[in-house]
Amino acid sequence: MTRVVFCASMKLAYLLLAAATACGSSSNQGSSDGPGGGGQDGNGNGSGSGNHGHDGGVDGAQQPVTRTIFVIVMENESSSLIYGNTTAAPYINNTLVPLAAKATAFTDELPSAIPSEPHYIWMEAGTNSFTDKTFTTDSDASASNSTNSTDHLVTKLKAAGVSWMTYQEGMSANTCPISSISSAYYAAKHDPFVFFQDVAGATPSASNAYCVAHHKPYSAFAADLAAGNVASYVFITPNLCNDMHGATGCAQSGTNGDINMGDTWLSNEMPRILAYANAHNGVVYLTWDEGSANQSTAFLAFSPHIKTGSIATAYTHSSLVKSIAEQLNVSPPSVVSSANDFTDMFETGYFK
Repeated sequence: MTRVVFCASMKLAYLLLAAATACGSSSNQGSSDGPGGGGQDGNGNGSGSGNHGHDGGVDGAQQPVTRTIFVIVMENESSSLIYGNTTAAPYINNTLVPLAAKATAFTDELPSAIPSEPHYIWMEAGTNSFTDKTFTTDSDASASNSTNSTDHLVTKLKAAGVSWMTYQEGMSANTCPISSISSAYYAAKHDPFVFFQDVAGATPSASNAYCVAHHKPYSAFAADLAAGNVASYVFITPNLCNDMHGATGCAQSGTNGDINMGDTWLSNEMPRILAYANAHNGVVYLTWDEGSANQSTAFLAFSPHIKTGSIATAYTHSSLVKSIAEQLNVSPPSVVSSANDFTDMFETGYFK
């Protein structure tokens, strides 16, 4: 009986979020290069046609899609600056945390001196070090700043016929975004896929067809979600203003200003994503690439069958890679074999 009541209450919470999205205020401005937030697309619940998995990210015959996994990456804030910070992050703390499994022991595996790019590479491959390249800088993708490794997540998905797509806020449409665009606050260092040569080319190219087919500006996301045109694995990167990183020209600055901009972006975008996940047995992982004050970062997981509350299991970005692979029925990269997966975050029998 307890389990039935828990699931019902979780679904009610998600439905309330969906209702809030559908009734969104006309004053909602959303993100800088995309549509308005919840309610602005006229179909805020995102349930669409249910035709998820059959989009530009399809690689030949796809296996039946049983769930979609969304990963949303924020920037450069330790968990101590997120959890409990209701001043700068009221939406995260007052709305998202009560719906989530909240990791209290999520640790960045890389030294604090290592910048963003290697962390994003790690979120794709479970390491930043390969036989031909060790990533230690934030340089754009190039022949010398890329790897020929095929032991990474999306190539395993491709081999298994599982669709994937990344939505990068600020990138130009119909391109492989190997270069940063400062005017749109798009940073290539926050797009791990362009650094893998089997995605972007031996010499990464803006016109590489496979890469182009798996990249869309975030401005396309709301319409895809509303139509049910969603891949099995979706990786979302907000722009530098909206991911808590901060940049010259952003509307707010300073630690709390950067956090608040990201929190506002999430309040506009998360309701439709959570509603879609609830309707399609989906999973949403909200993570940070690295900490600021220390190497402890926030991490929240959402699903209709998530265990809400604090989870003290030790997790890392290797746990993220391993869990996504397991949940989409592919073998994880070998380097993450010893990491804890996210089984403890889900009700018994609902992790996979």
